[in-house]
Amino acid sequence: MIKFKLQLFIATLLFAIFSVKADEGMWLPYMLNNQSLSEMQRMGCRLTADQIFSLNQPSIKDAIVQFGGGCTGEVISAEGLLLTNHHCGLGQIQKHSSLEHDYLQDGFWSMNKKEELPNPGLTVSFLNHVEDVTDIILDGIEVNATETERDSIVTIHRKNLAKERKGERDVRITILPFYKGNQYILFEYIVYRDVRLVACPPWGIGKFGADTDNWTWPRHKGDFCMFRVYTAPDGSPAEFSENNIPLKPKHFLPISLKGVETGDYAMILGYPGSTDRYSNSQAIQSVIEDEGPAIIACRTTKLNNYRQHMDADPEVFIKYASKQAGVSNYWKYYIGQVKQLQRNKVYDKRITQETAFQKWAKADPKRSAEYGDIFESIQEKWAMISVFQQSLTYHIEAGLRGSEAVGFAMRFVKINRLIEEKAAPEDIAKAVEQLQASAKSYFKDYDKATDYDVTIALLNLFYNDIDPRLQPELLNNLGKKNGGDFTKFVDDAFAKTIFTDAEKMNQWLEKPKSLSKDPIFDMMLSIRNSYFNLSSLEDEAIAIGKKSERLYMKGLMEMEKNKIFYPDANFTMRLTYGEVSNYQPADAVTYNYFTTLDGVMAKEQPGNWEFDVPKDLKKLWKNKDYGRYADKNGNLVVNFITTNDITGGNSGSPVLDGNGNLIGLAFDGNWEAMSGDLSFENEVQRTICMDIRYLLFIIDKMANAQNIMQELKIVE
Repeated sequence: MIKFKLQLFIATLLFAIFSVKADEGMWLPYMLNNQSLSEMQRMGCRLTADQIFSLNQPSIKDAIVQFGGGCTGEVISAEGLLLTNHHCGLGQIQKHSSLEHDYLQDGFWSMNKKEELPNPGLTVSFLNHVEDVTDIILDGIEVNATETERDSIVTIHRKNLAKERKGERDVRITILPFYKGNQYILFEYIVYRDVRLVACPPWGIGKFGADTDNWTWPRHKGDFCMFRVYTAPDGSPAEFSENNIPLKPKHFLPISLKGVETGDYAMILGYPGSTDRYSNSQAIQSVIEDEGPAIIACRTTKLNNYRQHMDADPEVFIKYASKQAGVSNYWKYYIGQVKQLQRNKVYDKRITQETAFQKWAKADPKRSAEYGDIFESIQEKWAMISVFQQSLTYHIEAGLRGSEAVGFAMRFVKINRLIEEKAAPEDIAKAVEQLQASAKSYFKDYDKATDYDVTIALLNLFYNDIDPRLQPELLNNLGKKNGGDFTKFVDDAFAKTIFTDAEKMNQWLEKPKSLSKDPIFDMMLSIRNSYFNLSSLEDEAIAIGKKSERLYMKGLMEMEKNKIFYPDANFTMRLTYGEVSNYQPADAVTYNYFTTLDGVMAKEQPGNWEFDVPKDLKKLWKNKDYGRYADKNGNLVVNFITTNDITGGNSGSPVLDGNGNLIGLAFDGNWEAMSGDLSFENEVQRTICMDIRYLLFIIDKMANAQNIMQELKIVE
């Protein structure tokens, strides 16, 4: 009965979602009904709930995919043509690039399907079924069960249910918690594994502005690339094969040439990755004081060394373009997040909320019994974590994900154990076979000189910044001997190790032996073991606060019955709606809602990797040769902003008008709202989008890829 009431309460909240300000919220699209559509329709939506999301008939949701491991994409043709952000496909573009075929700098345009490039390991997933399974997952959990008992039952039920629902079918089943574990929902996906690169613009369009402009407005970036999904001849998912055919989608998105104006309705469907908007004050404090500064310090060090080598050598630039972008993105994100959490006084807001909650709980004996002491265990949790949070972050950022050689060595733990335990030769041979492809891929994009400098810098940073009691043993011992300078250690280690030399690696794979004397493997093990020790302490702390944080979530929803508690993002499909709008980031400053190609040229810096403009684009701009893609004033709009609520994972999401036509491509958020994953800021939070007319202009007028244009359904 208790579970039923909680589910009913959650459902009531979800069905009443649009009584609050329109732009906040990452809504579950399958919960839409007539009541929830009313506000959307008032703003300009002309679609029914079933046209947006349906499990029984084709709908917009059938055009939306999870792209790879952390982005969104959308189908835009009847032949499985897929659109996403350039930065989402950057890894694939980089893998296909070389000095002879530099698709990063020059772009890539396949003029027919035979020229499209396969991408082993890349997948796209279509959502096929959704089901609330809370009753099944929480069945048998007693009211007074410990968290260990609860977690054990939940884990068993999730595993068994996923196995049962999957059966022999070629689908992926995921069962995820919502509202801190108060609800569980099952998601079934059809996963396609033959995804080929079709097109991408040159670096000077797809990455224009790069690190300098990242997370800021105004922007001037054509952040897109295109892929095609292929299936077996019978339409089922299949590995790459010459016999595969283009996907025949249930739905694809038409493209509108109407353009946008301030106040226009805008809707986004996608897969936002992670938010924590119901966290407590101490979680905010941890980000500001410990986690954020640690990530910034480590990534600043890494990026400085990357840039030095990338700027000096075009080959290194190609090898490290995707790596650098990945490190840089959340380096700047954390800089902005820490700053905006402080500026927007998010910690103070959480304290105010917690004070009100405690007062509410104490006002009723039943509430006091259930919620009265939850903050004691929450405080105990964060008091424990604060001791080692910075060190734990350094273990990851400066240790296991710092040096590439150290990170690569982690893949050899299993085979080294097999060797030292004198396992069966066939087991060792199988492990070697698995590592051969991994080694080939690793050394293709590895530069020893770059990693040498990165490794020295990060080990130095790790040793000198972190309390000796919280350091890996080997790091601490070496640091004491060398005065905190790891240059000599790295000199010797890189000369001896197999993890920095392809020839040595191949020789080892031919005759594998124990890696106990390999200095990089030894360093990796020391960092890894130390990390596991700290992780176990973190697990203990999390367990202490878990029940209380779940009860706090439940209690907040009871206390603020008129407030809408959409669930935190967790890489499940969400709908967000809003409007095209300018904003005022500061006193006497107003940002317009769109940018143009004139702004691109105003930023141009020939020879600067961030602001170099392709000559073909400059020629079109000089002649004002925009064709039907210009706005009513003759300008070519590049980017625009909306009040939609998105986060990481939404990259590549379609921006739709009231008729479900594609008008843009979401790719970023703005600097003034970098605290948005923890606290939505209504007045200044904006989604930065690429105007779809700019994409069509690049494809049509600059690349002359008429084969692509002919596939699209364009609405004038």
